[in-house]
Amino acid sequence: MFSGPSSHTQTVDMVMLYIVGISVILLLGITATMIYFVFKYHRNKGHKPVDIHGNVLLEIIWIAIPTFLVLTMFYFGYMGFAEIRNIPDDALVVKTTARMWAWQFDYANGKQSDTLFVPVNKHIKLEMESADVNHSLYIPAFRIKEDVIAGKVNYLGFKAEEAGIYDIACAEFCGLKHSMMYTAVVALSQDEFDTWLNAAPKDTNTAVTTDSTKVE
Repeated sequence: MFSGPSSHTQTVDMVMLYIVGISVILLLGITATMIYFVFKYHRNKGHKPVDIHGNVLLEIIWIAIPTFLVLTMFYFGYMGFAEIRNIPDDALVVKTTARMWAWQFDYANGKQSDTLFVPVNKHIKLEMESADVNHSLYIPAFRIKEDVIAGKVNYLGFKAEEAGIYDIACAEFCGLKHSMMYTAVVALSQDEFDTWLNAAPKDTNTAVTTDSTKVE
């Protein structure tokens, strides 16, 4: 049921469905209870209500259940957060620079590109900094986003599990051409990525087509 181009996609979708599911159940349950009470306890005008004292068991229940639900939401959310912050030491590091209005990706061997090329099933660490104003790197298909700040290096981790091309957008208003600040993640097999990485500089942004490529 939960599938996507990265494991984080599955985690975020599961947490979202969990929270929405609980919200729908509570909405329907509370609404139905209110309607039931309207009819069951309806009295003619002038009726004096009976004074009802506290019910210890009921109070424990309505404190314990919401507390449990909130804690489980926090736990699942934190697990998703940990996936993109706890990055293995052997991750591929890509220096990422944002500027009005483009992205630049620098690899350890000196290769540069305005498109993010990555191998599938390999942890990636983006070390991000802005050359001017604040930006935000957002990959919708992977459900990840991180601010890119001038004078500060932020980082973001992910692992693409399916070959394909996935949009990268700037999610922080950064000027007149903010809406045009798009590029892409191109996830390739390890062999295809190695070929691209070691290609001549003029081939940096050469389009790569594979049978498994899927546009997102």
